[in-house]
Amino acid sequence: MSSRKDLANAIRALSMDAVQKANSGHPGAPMGMADIAEVLWNGHMKHNPSNPGWADRDRFVLSNGHGSMLIYSLLHLTGYDLSIDDLKAFRKLHSKTPGHPEYGYTPGVETTTGPLGQGITNAVGMALAERTLAAQFNREGHHIVDHNTYVFLGDGCMMEGISHEACSLAGVWGLGKLIAFWDDNGISIDGHTEGWFADDTPKRFEAYGWQVIRDVDGHDAEAIDKAIHEAKSVNNKPTLICCKTVIGYGAPNLCGSHDCHGAPLGDDEIQATRDNLGWPYAPFEIPDEIYAGWDAREKGKAAEDAWAEKFAAYKAAYPELAAEFERRMNGDLPDNWQQVADDYIKATDEAAASPATRQASQKAITAYAAALPEFLGGSADLTPSNLTSWPDAKTITDTVADGNYISYGVREFGMSAIMNGVTLHGGFIPFGGTFLMFSEYARNALRMAALMGIRSLFVYTHDSIGLGEDGPTHQPIEQISTLRLIPNMSTWRPCDAVETAVAWKCAIEKKDGPSCLIFSRQGLPHQVRSDDQLSLIAHGGYILEDCDGTPDAIIIATGSEVALAMDAAKQLTEEGKKIRVVSMPCTEVFDAQDEEYKESVLPPGVTARVAVEAGVTDFWYKYVGNTGRVIGIDRFGESAPANELFPHFGFTVDHVVGAVKGVM
Repeated sequence: MSSRKDLANAIRALSMDAVQKANSGHPGAPMGMADIAEVLWNGHMKHNPSNPGWADRDRFVLSNGHGSMLIYSLLHLTGYDLSIDDLKAFRKLHSKTPGHPEYGYTPGVETTTGPLGQGITNAVGMALAERTLAAQFNREGHHIVDHNTYVFLGDGCMMEGISHEACSLAGVWGLGKLIAFWDDNGISIDGHTEGWFADDTPKRFEAYGWQVIRDVDGHDAEAIDKAIHEAKSVNNKPTLICCKTVIGYGAPNLCGSHDCHGAPLGDDEIQATRDNLGWPYAPFEIPDEIYAGWDAREKGKAAEDAWAEKFAAYKAAYPELAAEFERRMNGDLPDNWQQVADDYIKATDEAAASPATRQASQKAITAYAAALPEFLGGSADLTPSNLTSWPDAKTITDTVADGNYISYGVREFGMSAIMNGVTLHGGFIPFGGTFLMFSEYARNALRMAALMGIRSLFVYTHDSIGLGEDGPTHQPIEQISTLRLIPNMSTWRPCDAVETAVAWKCAIEKKDGPSCLIFSRQGLPHQVRSDDQLSLIAHGGYILEDCDGTPDAIIIATGSEVALAMDAAKQLTEEGKKIRVVSMPCTEVFDAQDEEYKESVLPPGVTARVAVEAGVTDFWYKYVGNTGRVIGIDRFGESAPANELFPHFGFTVDHVVGAVKGVM
């Protein structure tokens, strides 16, 4: 039987060989954390390599994702569908082993990591999802949700501000099944960290309310195992295990140096490492006894089979709950969803009310939440302004685990990355709100949601200069356009309550990517539509007002500017002009329509076009062309009431009319 050190050395060998073959990568962290990984994965992790999607598996997150060969080695060795040839293709085009772990590329990778600090934050979301799902579904004698979330993180994750946001919340919530391993090696790319990272990290986490296990020798298997058992014995606090390690452990000349952090060791140092570790095997060669020591397929199948028996008993006792659990973990919507949503949209249209779209959003949330127990709402300390709560919302706390609403505090980035973790865990559709301006704080988490193609819903209110007196620090100008530039993101800016209801429906139904829902502070008038127009809102752009025959000009608008476009069209029509108004609440969805539909809305032959939106102008030239005009704002706003700001920045009927005449 192979020793634990031999098993860990397999990770070291595969990691240094793959990085060397790719001629790029980070061998230091995998070599330094190999012993911790061996103890965790062979002694504690509950997982089934043959079914990476098993609902009650433990979740493992490599937050310091630059050390990706660590997780690839673990997945290969334990029996996942990741071959030795896949490891040899590390960092190559279309391989299953990209430079940083990517969700959807590699079986067993739970989240895309690399931007430091987001992995630990995703892990907080996963642990929160586990606790909440358990509280909602477990019953006496039937614990079908009962797993841990483990996360590896390094000094870089600790330095990133988002780790403070997320780990503070994890302590407040008392997430006892979250166990983090800090790779305390004192090295980052620039060298020894004492010149820029001198925090007393254990005290910091104790202040957050975590259990902290200090000074664990990260190369002593017995000490690591003891620490994990201690961590699992406490169920009302997350645990930080502080592991003292040597980066590049085993490399005789480079270990403990930043020189092995982010570069291949080199052929000579690799041979010296083999000699030093007593690893006499060729590159990428793993002996059968090492594979046998790692193989987790039989144990994993037995663990899942045991759970399946528990779930069968649960299903017999609680058939409706079991069916609901399966539906939610599959990400499917309820059977009555379409009817609920369509009925609400129709009722909203018939009501013909003219609220602020943030108020319309709250009504839509209320209506849809009644049909979606998987809704998990929240706000970054702006619930009364974002209006993201609803009458039946129940706030999650350290003592209330079965809720469906989260007060995240002033933590926009943390909120967004936690939501991503919740989505990745499964069983929930999370949404979280803040002011549109503060999407800037959260931007990388939005990008990660889009990159992973997951259903996180980001709610942004106070969408323009229409928020008024708070002034340019809070008035978004470039934000909507830049959100539209994120691939796989759907950015909805509805013009009234009806479009708001449709936007929510479309965002909820989009399983393969995130959505931004952007709402106004001020009231927006109801727009009258036919049933056909109502059905076309979901196309992202549609004809809201038309004329007989070919239009002389087309006005395109979104959000609060649609009403302005309609008023301008009315005046132009009275002057004998043939005008079409296109409402385009979601440009990404419109762009995805077939050419026939898009040309029916924006005929190529009609080049007289004006776009109107209270934001930067450049984005809109893709629709109006070189001969068109865009009425927008290419400077920062001002502090004043909204009804003064709009005319001040040229959002008037006369200005739009003049622009249309100019392009005609």
